[in-house]
Amino acid sequence: MSAIMTDFDELKNDLLLRVARGERVERPPIWVMRQAGRYLPEYHQAKGNHDFFACCRSPEIASTLTLQPVDRYEGLIDAAIIFSDILVIPQAMGMTVEMLDKKGPHFPNPLQSPTDGQYEELMARRVDVGKELDYVCQAITMTRRKLKGRVPLYGFCGAPWTLLCYMVEGGGSKLFVQVKTWIYKYPNESKQLLQKISELCVEYLALQVKAGAQIVQVFDSWAAELSPASFKNFSLPYLRYISHHLPLRLKELKLDAAPMVIFAKGAWYALDELCDSGYQVVGLDWLQDPAEAVRIARGRVILQGNADPGVLYGGKEAITRVVREMVEGFGGGQHGWIANLGHGVTPFVDPDNLRFFFEEIHRLATTHGHPDSTL
Repeated sequence: MSAIMTDFDELKNDLLLRVARGERVERPPIWVMRQAGRYLPEYHQAKGNHDFFACCRSPEIASTLTLQPVDRYEGLIDAAIIFSDILVIPQAMGMTVEMLDKKGPHFPNPLQSPTDGQYEELMARRVDVGKELDYVCQAITMTRRKLKGRVPLYGFCGAPWTLLCYMVEGGGSKLFVQVKTWIYKYPNESKQLLQKISELCVEYLALQVKAGAQIVQVFDSWAAELSPASFKNFSLPYLRYISHHLPLRLKELKLDAAPMVIFAKGAWYALDELCDSGYQVVGLDWLQDPAEAVRIARGRVILQGNADPGVLYGGKEAITRVVREMVEGFGGGQHGWIANLGHGVTPFVDPDNLRFFFEEIHRLATTHGHPDSTL
């Protein structure tokens, strides 16, 4: 099968991709979610007066922001993740999404009910993903070229359940009244929309791989809002749809398969099912005990995670303790583990504390001495 592109530099650091393929390695690869973001002073310089989504829509700005942590933490991290947002899919579907300062994402006109007119329009509209989200693909290609093979590049999308939450809640929520109303009052209409979103996710991820993404992650950020039974009804089937159909779509495009990661935040109760959901890598949040996760996974997948992001506020002694516990829990790191936080880097983190986090993983995982450790 042909390579995805021919004009990218050869990958010099393939550690993360080797782990994703299940190979034994010398140390665990490292990256963190939201590693490109507002905790970095250079982020604010590059962003300037542009609003958040304007940065996402500018391939030049998005690629610059993506590269900032790779440059700052040269030699310490093993992947980049494209600077974008999960809510570009609702935007591509025709919904307006704004990023409000100190509030976060906001939908001025969220879905109200299956008979509100907007729902019918969304379901009927044919979305040209390649046209609507071409700016993301341009950013990915530009970033791959700028990386010059230093580290692999993650693409990503939001999971259907999480996107549905935003589309009906109108933004973040504490009670999730609207989306709970939808799934319990309008289950069939909810599932029809979830299916449409799933199909768009497949095409979007495939086009990201075509543009140069070497691994892709699906973010189910609001999975914790579902009961185990509801997760099996309103999230898991659509995650499985993506993992099953993405490789088929890549094959149609004559592209090599890319490793797939699922990160369902708060779905600790579903780890066993997620290990059988078709993804090669399962991301863990900080609510999971690493050793227990390893026991549940039984070698079926690679695990990614999972330090509490809050430890970065706690200073070096706390960071060392958490990293040591994590390294020991994941068996040393020579097999089956991608080191990460259990969620994204939070605001006001000192970039030097994140550097120390990376350095401690290098130090403690390299010296842990478990050459025979396995999942």
